[in-house]
Amino acid sequence: MTVLPDDGLSLAAEFPDATHEQWQRLVEGVLRKSGKEASGSAAEDALSTSLEDGLRARPLYTADDSAPEPGLPGFAPFVRGGRAEGNTLGGWDVRQQHTTGDNAAVLGDLENGVTSLWLVTGERGIPVASLGATLDGVFLDLAPIALDAGSEVEPAAAELLRLYEERGIAPEAARGTLGADPLGFAARTGNEGFPFAPVAALARRCAEEYPGLRALTVDALPYHEAGGSAAQELGASLATGVAYLRELTEAGLSVEQAVGQLEFRYAATADQFLTIAKLRAARRLWARVTEVCGAPGGQTQHAVTSPVMMSRRDPWVNMLRTTVATLAAGVGGAESVTVLPFDHALGLPDAFARRIARNTSTILVEESHLSRVIDPAGGSWYVERLTDELAHAGWEFFQHIEQQGGQAAALRSGSLREDLAATWATRSAKLAKRREPITGVSEFPNLAERLPERAPALTAPSGGLPRVRRDEAYEELRARSDAHLAATGSRPRIFLAALGPAAAHTARLTFASNLFQAGGIEPVTGGEFADSGATEACLCSSDALYEEQAASVAGELRSAGAGHVFLAGRPGQYSGVDAYVFAGCDAVAVLSATLDRMGVS
Repeated sequence: MTVLPDDGLSLAAEFPDATHEQWQRLVEGVLRKSGKEASGSAAEDALSTSLEDGLRARPLYTADDSAPEPGLPGFAPFVRGGRAEGNTLGGWDVRQQHTTGDNAAVLGDLENGVTSLWLVTGERGIPVASLGATLDGVFLDLAPIALDAGSEVEPAAAELLRLYEERGIAPEAARGTLGADPLGFAARTGNEGFPFAPVAALARRCAEEYPGLRALTVDALPYHEAGGSAAQELGASLATGVAYLRELTEAGLSVEQAVGQLEFRYAATADQFLTIAKLRAARRLWARVTEVCGAPGGQTQHAVTSPVMMSRRDPWVNMLRTTVATLAAGVGGAESVTVLPFDHALGLPDAFARRIARNTSTILVEESHLSRVIDPAGGSWYVERLTDELAHAGWEFFQHIEQQGGQAAALRSGSLREDLAATWATRSAKLAKRREPITGVSEFPNLAERLPERAPALTAPSGGLPRVRRDEAYEELRARSDAHLAATGSRPRIFLAALGPAAAHTARLTFASNLFQAGGIEPVTGGEFADSGATEACLCSSDALYEEQAASVAGELRSAGAGHVFLAGRPGQYSGVDAYVFAGCDAVAVLSATLDRMGVS
């Protein structure tokens, strides 16, 4: 065995650190091989990814990518967490949502991992009078309750406080939130909201008698579900929080009391780094607001896996989406996390779906040990820089709302709706072109799947901001195909004509098959066009074979009865070809027009 001398030198001392310029030169070489000429920062920009709000994710981050000092966990500006211990003491609060008064489901959740309840009450959920029966057998001193009662917050809160008193729960043991959110209600319904005086009275009572209860929830989900970006969600929540601080202090509460009465609710998406940065940026922004108000404090956060990302087709994939979103919410420092069941978009979740939802957090906390580290993302150059950039974008949108007179004025005038709609229109274009793929919907759909059947969900509030979903354009196409199947016994079909050997046509055949199935159009391969039951066809092969055979094969297909001939590839000049499908084409427009021609209404 050879023993190395102990001379205090690192074994890697002879290898100097690579410089940023050296890395850029390597990137230039790779780009050059792909036919792109770029040098220096331009080469790096070529590998960058555009995000919403004018942000860009660069391919490389170094210690030179500075960001403001994030502070320490539990201390201002609270970027690294609202509590010094983070979520290390048992993980985050697992908060399950219930919209019906199913006492057995409530108890089952609490006995199997859920630690708090989010109860949708009032006319769109659990009747206020049934709240006691819903919570029968629940240890109210152990399980925090988060109410979501819309305009019925006053009677719902009164009933919950009555239950605390009736069951002998000490005021200091009651925890949770009464969920008052007048501006959120206005955003959902288009109404003026409801009087703030009763809300202020509830806040005063909580501040004076129930130290573990918060009266108000600043719910950013209405703006997320209307298609807003992360920065718009942050800006709208900040404007709402500031509006509530003004109302509460005018009603006689101190700034410290007012700040202590707010809980913030944000969406967690499958874009894990953006979610992590959003939650960290939210705490930093709120810390700035409270500092200016003279009562520096942190922000209590409730993260909910995004309803916008949930698909109705291939709903099982939602389990993967919510897992990534939950991981991001936990890493981002949310105190409470709600995982929407995978069948959330289909109706009322069943027991299996609720079990998977609560177990998602359990696995991340107990088996993956995610909560054993305080602020796992802290120190990442990318996350710190993204947090800083997103905080600035969110603050800019907050100022934009304040310049219009505040959140209530922006809702009344419709300007907030227009801002959110513009963002969603840009994103919708990316979804239509499959630049933002949806697995199981716009990519790799399964036309033979049998969707699980669920009881209808309760009607959500309407009349205000719209509720959008990533899958909505494709869902409309699939619904047309389903109706055609029900009426005729078969789906609309397209014949895929594969030219040449498998090596030449497989890639584009797979591409075309996925694209047309995303619109509910069944691809038929092999055999003859006349026997396929299709009315249209698509050529699939390599560019070289297209030059040799595309025109002649297109002519043969037309002679056999094809009314429209596609070619899978970039547009060219091929006789007999009507249209081209390719990566980046407007898939929704292509599929909608195709169904129109096929007579599928």
